[in-house]
Amino acid sequence: MIRILYSPAENEYRTDLKLADVVHLLAQPQGLLWLDFSQEPLEVGETILRDIFKFHPLAVDDALTEAHVPRIDDWQDYLYVVLRAFAYIKENEEGEAETLVPELDVFISHHFIVTYHESPITAVDRVWAACQRDKRLLNNGPDHLLYRLTDEIVNDAITVVEQIQETLDEIEDIIFATPSPQMAERIFYLKRNILRLRRVIAPQREVLNKLARDDYAVIDPRDRIFFRDGYDHLMRLYELIDNLRDMTGSVLDTYLSVVNNNMNSVMKTLAVFTALFLPLTFITGFFGMNFFATTIDTHIWSGWTSFVLAIFIMLIVPISMLIWIRHRGWL
Repeated sequence: MIRILYSPAENEYRTDLKLADVVHLLAQPQGLLWLDFSQEPLEVGETILRDIFKFHPLAVDDALTEAHVPRIDDWQDYLYVVLRAFAYIKENEEGEAETLVPELDVFISHHFIVTYHESPITAVDRVWAACQRDKRLLNNGPDHLLYRLTDEIVNDAITVVEQIQETLDEIEDIIFATPSPQMAERIFYLKRNILRLRRVIAPQREVLNKLARDDYAVIDPRDRIFFRDGYDHLMRLYELIDNLRDMTGSVLDTYLSVVNNNMNSVMKTLAVFTALFLPLTFITGFFGMNFFATTIDTHIWSGWTSFVLAIFIMLIVPISMLIWIRHRGWL
């Protein structure tokens, strides 16, 4: 999908342009041009980035390869910025939760901004819709649009962290109520998501720090304070993620403690049953020896009816105990 937003003057914009019109606008740069494309073949991406905008081949190859950590490259006339967006997929029936961090590649110059992503990113869609609702957002230049994108991405990251924290709280409540073997798997899934967020946010905050402090030709000094605000948010978010990582370890320790306590309770109950049946087992074993002669007629106990009754009792007792143990949740 390729979409183009062009603002020739203040409080005006067009969305009906084609790629051929972009070539003409780049030849006579004026106004603000935003080209966003996603889910396009590599050939189309190379045509847009290398043939139309004349970006450096190394930057184009990096943009079309989804395997980079957040970073920023200064090519004098434009900046190449790699960002990571954030999205959280709720747990499915198997208890799996997934944190998605799709890559967003941004090329920004004095008169245009180009964004590329393989999968849809809600932060980009929100900024795109906001620009069409409020035309004033297009009056502050491409660098301010870049700030809006980073701000929406940071907001999504905060939402993801809050959702993970809520899930951890739910798991902690369930552990004390009805712990199950699936709890450990859910905790490890969350821990993996937290580590993924930590690996992404650490370099991304450095990107915002550079945008806020370094002297780039395409970044208006007046807009650096906005990137500094995003950097501060990511700093606090990074500390919160560290706290979540510690909380995940505490929840796992709590689960193991609860499981061990329940196991001790089960073993105590089984030990009581064993102690109760031990004297009976001794008595029946002792008097079952052939050293004692009976003084009463016991022929009735040696028939087929008695044999079937004894077999039935020996089967029904352990089956009943197994059902009772499963009902208590011990198995």
